[in-house]
Amino acid sequence: MKLVGNPVSRGIVIGRVMRYEPFCPQIRESPIPAGDVPKALARYEEARRRAQAELDVLEARLRNTDKDKAKIIAAHRDILLDPAMDQEIRELVSGLKLSPDAAADRVYGAYADILAKSKNELMRERASDLLDVRARLLRCWAGAPERTLSALPGPVIVAADDLYPSDTAALDRTHVQGLITQVGGATSHTAIIARSYGIPAVLGVAGAMEELADGQTVILDAVEGVVVTEPSAEEMAAYRAGAVQSAARLQAEKICLDTEPVTLDGVRLEIRLNVAAATGHELSGAAYADGCGLFRTEFLYLNGDHLPGEKEQFEAYRKVLEAFGTKPVVLRTMDIGGDKQLPALDLPRESNPFLGVRGLRLSLGRMDLFRTQVRAALRASAYGNLKIMMPMVGGLDEVRAARTVFDEEGSALDAAGIPWDHGLALGIMVEVPSIALIADIAVREVDFISVGTNDLTQYLCAADRMNSAVRQYYQEYHPAVFRLLAHLAEVCRRAGKDISVCGELGGDPLAIPALAGMGICRLSMGAASLAGAKRVVRAMRLSEARALAAEVLQLGTHGEIRARLQAFAQEKGII
Repeated sequence: MKLVGNPVSRGIVIGRVMRYEPFCPQIRESPIPAGDVPKALARYEEARRRAQAELDVLEARLRNTDKDKAKIIAAHRDILLDPAMDQEIRELVSGLKLSPDAAADRVYGAYADILAKSKNELMRERASDLLDVRARLLRCWAGAPERTLSALPGPVIVAADDLYPSDTAALDRTHVQGLITQVGGATSHTAIIARSYGIPAVLGVAGAMEELADGQTVILDAVEGVVVTEPSAEEMAAYRAGAVQSAARLQAEKICLDTEPVTLDGVRLEIRLNVAAATGHELSGAAYADGCGLFRTEFLYLNGDHLPGEKEQFEAYRKVLEAFGTKPVVLRTMDIGGDKQLPALDLPRESNPFLGVRGLRLSLGRMDLFRTQVRAALRASAYGNLKIMMPMVGGLDEVRAARTVFDEEGSALDAAGIPWDHGLALGIMVEVPSIALIADIAVREVDFISVGTNDLTQYLCAADRMNSAVRQYYQEYHPAVFRLLAHLAEVCRRAGKDISVCGELGGDPLAIPALAGMGICRLSMGAASLAGAKRVVRAMRLSEARALAAEVLQLGTHGEIRARLQAFAQEKGII
């Protein structure tokens, strides 16, 4: 039998399953006697103290080995000690006479449901933090011992409904061969950790916990996204060979991490890093990249109950600039609104948020937010090689309005005697087809363009990339995508302007040769893709890539293009 899911961290492994099932509380919904309320609240407080003590110990241990994960645990302690939720729990116990475990289950569940229904995937993933803390608190209430993945008896493929952040924080990396979960996508916490550790993972495998048993031998194919539960002798032999090839490919990629991305015919490409949250682990990739091609600034807006002020933003931007030194850092102004709801900003719900008020549209509609960010970015430009680009641009009116803001804020800094880089480059993201089709005019008014292929593909294919029901229509190798990219590359070549790709396609080992062949030789991607991208570049000739691009532009379907890209990659030993 083959179970299908999302391959979020590449690799092929054969191993034995270890089902990981955290403590499952038995909630008492019946009311407690009024006279038992004080005793119940005292027991609740003791459970809360035990949970806090566990988090304190875990954070202290991680503080010396992984500061980023220590911050996750610290955030869990903040959730546990949140006064608003604590007050709601106590009121349910005192008022409705609910048992504290039932009250905690209800309050944490309500907040998690709100986040889980968000149209923003990052916000949805945050629901797992609340559920994680709830599970810990309820386990402490029941007096059950803590079960973790920190000490495993031997090599295993971990199967779970989901893995909470605290589960992965203590993960025994030496013994975890692979990960299988019933929920989760490419941006989930588990996916990020799996890629970071180089652990093959297939997430979103429906029915995994019903079909998999402890000790069962399975094949985890995190290239195609399948779990083979009852492999035949022939399948075992084929996958063993595939696993050896996969391990060899990953090792070859690692060797390439600290090399120059130069083609066999001597052409140097630029491989840049996408930065999402400016954590220490993420910024460590700066040493292996030619700069930051996409610095997503919205993490500052999504991470709290307040809007970030100028000082907070300035410090965050300076931190990233200093990490990259003289290398370029392309900061994207806030890409929020519509599908990305902010805890501290009451944005109206929209029936079609991807076509609504987001990106630069929101910035121009909320000048208070935009001017604060512009001032912070301009001030930070004095500390490195900063470039700024704006998302969700549909026409030149928006570009001109934004440039006016930059000019005005720059003049205000001059008047105040505050230094900033007067030669700072201002560019746009090309995600909306309207701006792509007038790119020959737009490039006259900007210094560079960066193509966000995720949204551009979505709009070209008229397929919501967040909607699994239309996933087959969201085609990253659609002929229209490549034809438009070729058009943009030619427009920029004629105008002498820089062009880069910072969407998922930029780090795709199949797509990289075709992009380079079109003249897009500046690519930006997540840290996990850097080594693989360099390996692709070093395995090909640019002359061959140009011939491949010419072929691709003559093909008519997503499937035909994918097959040709795969054939090229196999010829070069890339996959």
